Amino acid sequence: MRDLPWLTMLWVVPLAGAALVLLFPAAWRTAARSFALVVSLAALGIGIWLATQFEPGGEQYQFVESRTWIPAFGAGYTVGMDGIALVLVLLTAALVPLLLLAGWQDEREVGTGARVTHYYVALTLVVEAMVLISFVSLDILLFYVFFEVMLIPMYFLIGGFGPRTSDVAVRQQRSRAAVKFLLYNLFGGLIMLAAVIGLYVITAREKLGVDGAGTFDFRIVMQAANSGQLGAAPAVLNALFLGFMFAFAVKAPLWPLHTWLPDAAVSATPASAVLMMAVVDKVGTFGMLRYCLLLFPSASATYAPVISVLAVIGIIYGALLAIGQTDVMRLIAYTSISHFGFIILGIFAMTTQGGTGATLYMVNHGISTAALFLIAGFLVSRRGTRLIADYGGVQKVAPILAGTFFISGLATLSLPGLAPFVSEFMVLIGTFTRYPVAAIFASTALVLAALYVLWMYQRMMTGPVKAGNEKLYDLLPREMVVVVPLIAALLFLGAYPKPALDRIDPAVARTLTTIGQHDPAPAVKPEAATTPSGGAHK
Repeated sequence: MRDLPWLTMLWVVPLAGAALVLLFPAAWRTAARSFALVVSLAALGIGIWLATQFEPGGEQYQFVESRTWIPAFGAGYTVGMDGIALVLVLLTAALVPLLLLAGWQDEREVGTGARVTHYYVALTLVVEAMVLISFVSLDILLFYVFFEVMLIPMYFLIGGFGPRTSDVAVRQQRSRAAVKFLLYNLFGGLIMLAAVIGLYVITAREKLGVDGAGTFDFRIVMQAANSGQLGAAPAVLNALFLGFMFAFAVKAPLWPLHTWLPDAAVSATPASAVLMMAVVDKVGTFGMLRYCLLLFPSASATYAPVISVLAVIGIIYGALLAIGQTDVMRLIAYTSISHFGFIILGIFAMTTQGGTGATLYMVNHGISTAALFLIAGFLVSRRGTRLIADYGGVQKVAPILAGTFFISGLATLSLPGLAPFVSEFMVLIGTFTRYPVAAIFASTALVLAALYVLWMYQRMMTGPVKAGNEKLYDLLPREMVVVVPLIAALLFLGAYPKPALDRIDPAVARTLTTIGQHDPAPAVKPEAATTPSGGAHK
């Protein structure tokens, strides 16, 4: 069984499913949705099988498949999985079925075209396939191609499938948000392309590939980079690092390259917005951890203090702007900017606790943001407004919706006992050992998060029932199927994160060992040793 091409099947299944959905007759809307759901569950099944067969103490990259792709350029179809990729693959594969269920009725809101349902679910599956192959790619050019290609289906999901409205200004705003998303990320990708080409030129000069040519094989380039065989000047390697880092910082997003995110999040349907923030954007932070650190270890160490400062600014900035929002969906989008700051801070702390916490934070952020954003989306679809001031007293008419919203909000502020607390605590501890001042400033976001979450809940869910909210109804069975697994995951990983940490920690430790980084030794002042009788040795 292990000899089967499982990683290829992992991303080909949703991609083939997307193509087949488009062949369904236009009238088969329910069948198209159901088939897409089955396909996404099949991808989840493959992901779970891979998790059961993965050996945390085994080879660094497992289930490796390698085939020739473009031999003239030394590019191959090479895929493999380590513990970091594994947990992100599981996050992606688990969220997509829930997002398809959450957006089950979205075609009633996004448009009236005969095949709108087919396009919607097909684009979602295509995004899933592109993200999955990005996580398992071990060829730099292969990764770059899908890093860029995933922007196209995501662009159409944002610009073509936002809530239907007759307001021309709203439709124009949606189009601008989609174009802004595309332009920002394409520009970052073009900068990265220049860096990819530059890296290939260096490998060709050093004859690292077959028959003395260049290579895009990540493992070969990584080994050369960490053994000093690349032979490039430090200034050149720094420039190549910045090319990769810029693209990842746009996608993550890192302050001040974040401005596309809030507009895109509120313009898309809630399910598409979660797909973007909880899944697609993780490719950026994953790229920092795998490509920036492992391909450019010296440059990463050089720029780590600067990137950590930007991450701390993003943490505080996102939290402060969330407090001032009047739009509930935009508020949640700004919380993601703050959370991505924590993830990036943990990565560039270059400590075991920081890297492990950052990777776990990617998973926990995906779950908590999905829960909070989707529940808010269910509420907005009932009431027809995103303004926080239009709500009030919701817990009296929809107690289950309000209760799950409250739990999701507490997870967002990293309450102990819920999943994000573990990862945020690890990031702060790991950062403090390397950059104590940055960790102290980042800790202020804990207070700010409590302020924006609890104030939002108080205004929307408590107090007397405001006019217009009397007819709000509680979560439907389909919505409960979406929300319950997310809440259960927040509780389980908050109480018992060991299954995830057992797979993440060895991968992070190998990453740091490869790049020659070690956890800082604790600073302990020497004290005079004493004899059993209390006297000091002289």
